[in-house]
Amino acid sequence: MRKTLTALLLTLTLPTLAMAMPDGGPHHGDGYGHGGGHGSRMFKDLDLSQEQHREIRKLMGEQMKSRHEITQRYLEKLSAAEQKAMQDELRTAKDKQHSTIRDMLKPEQQKAFDEHQKKMQERRAERAAFNAWKAEQASKVE
Repeated sequence: MRKTLTALLLTLTLPTLAMAMPDGGPHHGDGYGHGGGHGSRMFKDLDLSQEQHREIRKLMGEQMKSRHEITQRYLEKLSAAEQKAMQDELRTAKDKQHSTIRDMLKPEQQKAFDEHQKKMQERRAERAAFNAWKAEQASKVE
């Protein structure tokens, strides 16, 4: 159980780590969406065609979705109290990380960081509303 929770915590913090990546990170650089990470060097060294690159990105997306589904299956096995405790701990860790990152930034960077955080929060709210609507529509069909 402890190993599962540790793996789950790591999996859930990866998006935050990706956001904190410096300018050479995955969404800058070579035009493929893989700017400075190990994957971009591998792709660059392999001299992939556009089609090969698309297929690899598709495969990586499917793998990410699969990991998410596996994580959800294990989460569902936890009691409601354990799920809430884990969510609270993750939220606290995320808030602490954001605060630490923000403290490292210059004032103009902090402003941009805050705007980005606000946009992300709005997107999450929109996604949650859409998912609620989708679940409602599915229940009407049944």
